[in-house]
Amino acid sequence: MNRIEAILTIDTDNLPDNFQEIIKHEQEVVAKWKEEGILEHLFLRQTRNGAVLIFKGVNEDEVKELMATLPLYKLKKSVEYLNLIQQF
Repeated sequence: MNRIEAILTIDTDNLPDNFQEIIKHEQEVVAKWKEEGILEHLFLRQTRNGAVLIFKGVNEDEVKELMATLPLYKLKKSVEYLNLIQQF
């Protein structure tokens, strides 16, 4: 099964006052995706300016739609999508 990697970078220079609330909601959304089996991995970036999400069982257009629903998406600086092929 192929995977889609989404690399989200947020604008850390312009964080809103309710950033902690946004993070809490973000965690709820991500937990739902994991429960549904469409999110395989979530890695926070060491620089704390974003995350790398690896989706499975959905195509790139679906991943773009999903990413747009993330609470942190509104704070995005950029999002990059990569189609991956798992090597066995």
